[in-house]
Amino acid sequence: MRIAVDVMGTDYGPREIILGSIDAVKEYGCSVVLVGDEHQINEILLNCGEYNNEKITIVHAGNVIEMNEHPAISVKTKQDASIVVATKLLHTKKCDALVSAGSTGAAVAAALFGLGRIKGVERPAIATPIPNVTGTTVVVDSGAKVDAKPNHLVQNAIMGSIYAELILNIEEPRVGLLNIGEEEIKGNEQALATYPLLKNTEQIHFIGNVEGRDINKGTVDVVVCDGFVGNIVLKVEEGLAQALMTLLRGTISEGGILAKLGALLIKRSLKRLKKKIDPAEYGGALLLGVKAPFIICHGSSKAKSIKNAIGVAIDFAKKDVVTKIGDTVAVKGKCNN
Repeated sequence: MRIAVDVMGTDYGPREIILGSIDAVKEYGCSVVLVGDEHQINEILLNCGEYNNEKITIVHAGNVIEMNEHPAISVKTKQDASIVVATKLLHTKKCDALVSAGSTGAAVAAALFGLGRIKGVERPAIATPIPNVTGTTVVVDSGAKVDAKPNHLVQNAIMGSIYAELILNIEEPRVGLLNIGEEEIKGNEQALATYPLLKNTEQIHFIGNVEGRDINKGTVDVVVCDGFVGNIVLKVEEGLAQALMTLLRGTISEGGILAKLGALLIKRSLKRLKKKIDPAEYGGALLLGVKAPFIICHGSSKAKSIKNAIGVAIDFAKKDVVTKIGDTVAVKGKCNN
């Protein structure tokens, strides 16, 4: 398995991406192609100690698309940008999957222009795993497109259900439409128009409307929404996880010697809790609906998150999620006709 990794345009620079890639090669036995400024990459590798140089190669890309640049225009005009070069490696099958922690907009644009959509998929969507009390809930879409029509949400539901089944090993995933109430008559025009479509979609197990709190309760496996709402949900979850750990540490620190002794006694449990809610443990999010495995990571991803994202990319490719989505969407299209 050969994974292209875009090392440019992140909050912490190429070093964390490269360290995560080295760790992934050690853990998964895959090969990694580091795409970016060759000089910077070589300098970092020289200071990384021993690593498997047979499984880590470099493809030079002399440019980068920054977070504040227009995604579509930049992808078209900066053909030597790292995300564009990495996508070409994926398109020409020189790599089996791609991982990027750069601009999300640029990654989505590069995937659309460089790979294209799966036949029948109108818009790609980002599927992000979020921890719940019993396992994981997938939110689709979490930022690929801020606006969505009802039919796009139906496709999000189908693709998210396939993700949950193949990647998370959930049998017959429960799919819910994110809304302000559980009743069928609740919601805005988008939700009201989408509900009956989901209800009549045979390819999913639709359980009706769900509320924001259901995401963490474990009562639903796939939550469907547009990218605007989904991205807000994702950022709130990330902020809540960070705030929870900060408040916990502060409370223990302020509680005196007894609180610290108590924390010591449950140290292992606290570590398990931290691991459960740490976004780095889940690696990246899958860009569903394009013609090859494409993983998008947070711009602030560190080595651990990148290593896990590469693991997700390997799983994505091995389980051939792209083909499964294409086959299922094609069946849905025939049903509509």
